[in-house]
Amino acid sequence: MPDPVESLRLKLVSQVRGVFHDASQGQTPTPPSDEALFERDTPIRQVHADIVGMMTGGVRALLLQMLHPHALQGVLDHSNFREDMHGRLRRTARFIAVTTFGHHEEAMKAIDRVNRIHAKVGGMLPDGSAYQATNPRTLAWVHVTEAQSFLAGYIRHVRPNMPGGEQDEYYRQFAIIARALGADPVPETRAEADAIFRELRHVLSASPAAREVAQLVLSQRPQGTPQAVQTMVTADAVAMLPDWARQMLRLQRPMLTALPARAATWGMGRTLRWAFRQN
Repeated sequence: MPDPVESLRLKLVSQVRGVFHDASQGQTPTPPSDEALFERDTPIRQVHADIVGMMTGGVRALLLQMLHPHALQGVLDHSNFREDMHGRLRRTARFIAVTTFGHHEEAMKAIDRVNRIHAKVGGMLPDGSAYQATNPRTLAWVHVTEAQSFLAGYIRHVRPNMPGGEQDEYYRQFAIIARALGADPVPETRAEADAIFRELRHVLSASPAAREVAQLVLSQRPQGTPQAVQTMVTADAVAMLPDWARQMLRLQRPMLTALPARAATWGMGRTLRWAFRQN
């Protein structure tokens, strides 16, 4: 007789994988490799393995990235995000999975593909100045917002007492991918990440387009994701934003819903870690 608990676990795993992998394109989960860029049980693999922390952190990072005029214009000019936000998020998640857990040769192939795509992305900003996706400082903003956000999500939902040395090691490991993508400057410690974040913040702009994309990020629900899960993830992501970023995007800090959302995402995270047999 089938074990009902095991059947539930397998069903949950299948549903979650369906959100992150396009079965119609033959995509399957990235198998963890012992010949990846990073060793097993190191900080980057621990952080990037937690689904809830990555989901909430990923939404936070996207919201911050849309405040950068160059990153925003690249999305507006060269992406069908309005029609396929799920596809964009899925491709980003798959890139993180391959470069973190996949065989090092597959990781470098994925990085090369992104570099070739970036080489073709460019255009004009509304003020008439040019932008290129290969701009090292634009890539630095994208990287630092992702690194800070993924780590913040992990600490918030999994390890509130994560040692500072392990946090710094996470930045050092993630820096390998960032440099291969052409980002500069790239942080290798928490202090450097904070300094780069402050340095690059002066170029941000609260444009109507940035607010439009932010609303799309928060409102579009990936196929197969329950509405309650989407609500929890977005509320938690907005709560993690700096006050000034919420003001620029005209987002309200979750008040009455903040604690329930955090409790719900914490519970969801424990459920998913059980389903995927993570610690």
